[in-house]
Amino acid sequence: MLEGLMIGLETAFSVKNILMVIGGCLIGTFIGMLPGLGPMSIIAIMIPVAISIGDASAALILLAGVYYGAIFGGSTSSILINAPGVASTVATSFDGYPLARQGKAGKALTVAAISSFIGGTVGAILLMIFAPALASVALLFHSAEYFALMVVGLSAIAAFAGSGQIGKAILMTVLGLMLATVGEGALFNMPRFTMGLMDLQSGLGFITLAMAMFALPEAIYLVLDPSRSNTESGNNEIKDLRITKAEARSIAPVIGRQSIQGFLIGVLPGAGATIASFLGYAVERNIASKEDQEQFGKGSLKGLAAPESANNAACTGSFVPLLTLGIPGSGTTAILLGALIALNVSPGPRLMIDEPQIFWAVIISMYLGNLVLLVLNLPLIPYIAKILAVPRTFLIPFILFFTLMGAYIGQNNATELLILVGLGVCATILRFADYPLAPLLIGFILGPMLENNFSRSMQLYDGVSFIYERPMTMGLLIFAAILILLPSYRARRARLRAEGVADGD
Repeated sequence: MLEGLMIGLETAFSVKNILMVIGGCLIGTFIGMLPGLGPMSIIAIMIPVAISIGDASAALILLAGVYYGAIFGGSTSSILINAPGVASTVATSFDGYPLARQGKAGKALTVAAISSFIGGTVGAILLMIFAPALASVALLFHSAEYFALMVVGLSAIAAFAGSGQIGKAILMTVLGLMLATVGEGALFNMPRFTMGLMDLQSGLGFITLAMAMFALPEAIYLVLDPSRSNTESGNNEIKDLRITKAEARSIAPVIGRQSIQGFLIGVLPGAGATIASFLGYAVERNIASKEDQEQFGKGSLKGLAAPESANNAACTGSFVPLLTLGIPGSGTTAILLGALIALNVSPGPRLMIDEPQIFWAVIISMYLGNLVLLVLNLPLIPYIAKILAVPRTFLIPFILFFTLMGAYIGQNNATELLILVGLGVCATILRFADYPLAPLLIGFILGPMLENNFSRSMQLYDGVSFIYERPMTMGLLIFAAILILLPSYRARRARLRAEGVADGD
């Protein structure tokens, strides 16, 4: 290991590879800020560039830099204009955007940058220490365990529901699961619920749905309620760029916990940064005090730090199955796997033995990359945050342009624009009716994985016997039940305590 580490240090610190890290981080950060152009799109575009470099280490360092740079930069559009273009930054918008509305955009971007940096760095350290051991743990997860993991993700909906809104949150989750069934299933090649439209055969696009749920209603709200504009409410001055010592102390444990949890979720093939960010947010809300819980969704720094730490740590963790097993943990790492094969590199258990310069150079470049991202982003925060100082007459077309562009680029299909407008109007009505929209998106994202893994498990075990025959599956389902019942128990206990105080009076 030490010998490989020294070879990796020598490779990573060459001038060429340092330039690759900086270039990848720059490209990834700016692409991540644009809704619709996520890491998958830009990595696919850059594969020919990487192959033309010729050096497998430099090529993979460049593509890895683009990957975690895009996740790092993806929080910007979520915080500033409520337009999460990447699935893993949806949870960031829950508290990031309310903070921006309160005139604390600078502080929100600072917390996001620091959380992302620490999450990515902790992930890189854990990757270096535990990669070989974690690869064997990842192999223990089969379809049954992944089904149970998706149920855990869905059970976290209570964290995204306001007080007394559990029923509404469940209803929206079911609606999201229903929307996920549109198009062809992975196990059956028959189109479902397409109403005879060829454009719906591949299903609804995530970008289209995300924009329809968050960005488009925000533009409509700005039109209907001019007071929502920062410039008209007197909040056009960018201030509060620094976080206080008390705020740093409050978010430090959150960042530490979610960096480790996010990394472990990222290690599991198929889980990835999206589930890590949702679970990170849900766990922190469920374990927070009652006072802190009430702040979640209204501008909580803990609610912002949790998903940002978790998704960046998960990005690093996803390299464990990719490099040590040759198994892609997400759509983005699947594209990276294709790039590796095109570069004549065979990822797997022997990669760190046969080609240590590639394995260790990529890991060490992640330290450098996270440092580069922090140095690049922190000085730019005052300038990036000034997007909110744009007059609403320009901000509304700006949001609409990126919303429509993101939806079109996501599927390269004009029909997506009609679907976007239709869903956007429905989402606006649901917001007026006080229905939480986040559970719908969670159901849509996790739905296909839930269905596919459940179907495979049913086929393998000829029924639902896998639930009690596999202890890990049973354990995860029990954990999911606790996540659902715990908020109800807490609410009931608080109500009984309040009634007891009233009786005492």
